This record gives sequence, C-alpha cells and structure tokens, in this order.
Amino acid sequence: MALPVEILFGIYLGAITGIVPALVAGVLGFIFKYITDVTIPGLGVVVLSLAIAGINGGLLALNDETIRSSEHAPALLTAIVVILMLSLYAHAQGDKLGASVPKRISLKQLRDRTLSSDVIELVGGRGRVTVEIAGEVNDMEGYPSLPVETRSAIVEGEWTFPADLPLVELEDRLAERLRTELHLADVSVRIDEQARATVAAAPPTGALSKRVPAGKRAVSIPALVPTGIARGDLVRVLTPDLTVEGTVLAARSSGAVDAGKSGSAATPPSGEIDDGRDDARTDGGESTAATPTPAPSVAPTTTGGEGRVTVAVDRSAATKLVGADRGRVLVLSRGTRREYELTSLLRRAGKRFRKVSVVAGGPLDGHTIGELEIRETYGVAVLAARHESWTVAPGGSQSLSAGDDLFVVGSRDAIDGFAEVAR
Repeated sequence: MALPVEILFGIYLGAITGIVPALVAGVLGFIFKYITDVTIPGLGVVVLSLAIAGINGGLLALNDETIRSSEHAPALLTAIVVILMLSLYAHAQGDKLGASVPKRISLKQLRDRTLSSDVIELVGGRGRVTVEIAGEVNDMEGYPSLPVETRSAIVEGEWTFPADLPLVELEDRLAERLRTELHLADVSVRIDEQARATVAAAPPTGALSKRVPAGKRAVSIPALVPTGIARGDLVRVLTPDLTVEGTVLAARSSGAVDAGKSGSAATPPSGEIDDGRDDARTDGGESTAATPTPAPSVAPTTTGGEGRVTVAVDRSAATKLVGADRGRVLVLSRGTRREYELTSLLRRAGKRFRKVSVVAGGPLDGHTIGELEIRETYGVAVLAARHESWTVAPGGSQSLSAGDDLFVVGSRDAIDGFAEVAR
C-alpha cells in the first residue's frame, strides 16, 4: 500500500480509536483542575491515552518490533500520533474548563439570584416587576387537568411584585397568590432572570372535604360573624362550655355591605364567601395601570352580622362543638410577617396603598395635612409621612414640603386622583 494511503488510513484509525481516550483525558483534566487545582502532566495523559487505545500498554508500543517491522507501520504510527493529539487537546480543554468554573456553588448563591435590570420598572421611586407566564400552564401529576378558565386566569393575570426580591422569594410569592386568589390545590412556580414564569398547577378544590386538613373535622356553628373573614383565616370559637381554635373553611353573614365597597358588585348581598376575585393583582404596595372595568370586585369576605361559620378543628373538639347552639368568633393574627397580613387585609377591603412624593411648587408643597383636608377632599388616608424623619399616623399639623414622602391608603381611583394632584 502506498505511503499516502497508509497515512490516511492511520488518521482514520486514530480518529476512531482516539474518541474514548480523548473523552477520558478531558474528564480527568476537568476533575483534577476543579477539585485539586492541579494540572495532570502531559506525559501522564500520553501514557493513559495509549494504554486505553490498547497499543501494547502505552509508549512501549513505539519500541515494539512488530510495529516497527510491520508493513502497516506508517498507519499505526500515524494513528498513535492522532490519538495523542486528540487526548492532549481534550485534556487541555478539560483543564481550562475546570479552572473557569466557580469552585463554590452554594444554596445561598442560588437563592440570591436576582432579576435582570431590563425587566424592572420604576414607579414612585421604587422598582417593580410584572411576572409574565411563559408558555402554557402545566398540569400537576396526580391531579385532574386544570379547567380552561383557570388556565386563562393564570396566563392573563397581571402579577406585579417588588423588584428587589430574590427569585426564590418571587417564586414563593407568586405561588402563594395563585394558590390564594384562584383557590388552587397546589402550585409549582419557576421564574428566570427575565421575569418569565413556568407554572404547573392543580385545579381548585371543589368540595369542602378536600379543604379539611388531615386529622381535622369541619364543624358549622351559628355565630355573630365579624366583617372581613375569608377562607383560611385562623379563628377562635367561644361557646359557654368550650373554646376552640380552627381554620375557616366557609362563612356566611347577613350584614350590610361594608363601608368603602362599591355596592353589590363589591360583596355578595348575602355576605357569603364566594369565588369573586380582585382584578388588580398587585403586591408590595404598587398599583397596576388603571384599566376601565365596569365594577371591580374584591376578594371574597364576609360582610359581618348574624350567620354561620364552618371551621376545621381537632377531632376531640369537633364532637363537643357540634352540640353547641351558638358561638362567638374571634379572628386571630397569623404568622410573623405582619406587613403581608396588612397588605392582605387592605386587598380584601378593596384598598391599595402607594408612596407619593411632594413636588416643589405643587398643591401639597408648603401646607399641612389638616389644611389640605386630604381625607375629606381626596378620599385617602395618610399612614405615614417623612418630613425630616418618618412619622406614623401623622396629625393634621404635619407640614409638607418638597421632597417629603407620604404613604397613603384608599381605593384605586382615589389614590390615582391624589397622585395626579401631588404631581
């Protein structure tokens, strides 16, 4: 066979035979560099690669008489050279990759992932982000398929949050809002740096029995129901012979519509907890862009008055509570994140809060809160004001000047109107 043909045959043989040695050399180079920060010597790579290729145990093959005297010696020697070149190149690339990969990837680093700056909006001096649902909403294994209307509500919803939160916290907040507002049985959320969320959800729990926790029993009792009770609230039921704490599963009251809620569209006339939802899905105190709607609804709550409340209680207390003719209901504070409780209560009442700044020469500049009659004129209440320092629940004598900040609470329309005046 002619020498050029032998060399070509050797290149082909070396390329085929050298794949596995090159792969091993690259992986070992990466592992050694990543773990020990030590580079494997080239001689070691050569010996290992030739040994793996099966050429008489490595470099000794170059002195093997059978190879040197063989009629195919040029092809075999060319194959050896190709194997060495592939192995040394793969080892160099693995070593380079091992040096560039961060040595410590901790859970803290994963939790501290933040949003990309190009998806953050500045509103009132604070950053906010609107999470977009990417693709279709997936079903969760072990649950029935989501109804079409629920999928549409998730995809078309406007999910706005503060932008200074880690992605893990954003995922938890979005999952909690989906679970609470749409009454979903379970939710899984993943959000990337571009605020795109991948959601898998289980359909809303339909029957009461599905909402009763394991080991609990549901008991319904006549009571004077407080205003604003919602499903999931922690309450204490007081009877002449028993005091029981439980979680609200359902409630109905017959009181009048709460002040601040717009007619029957805000709350069902019967005061029953239903599936009405607030169209403005925001979090962290920032309002979304106003969209014309006929009559925005609020989260399902009772309106107060005589009615019935169904609570999930321990088995031991359920039997005694069933025999009670009547009880009193006290709503208990739940959790340690009080700011979230306040936000939730405001949302249930159809209220929003926003930070508003006083501009130089504006209608607020140089006046006191009392002079402006902010509550009476604009329908908003000032929760806190910063003149030189923050003052919570400021009085009418609180003076306002350019650069001061106000936290105000009220309906969406009232806050929008007041913000326009402040600007």
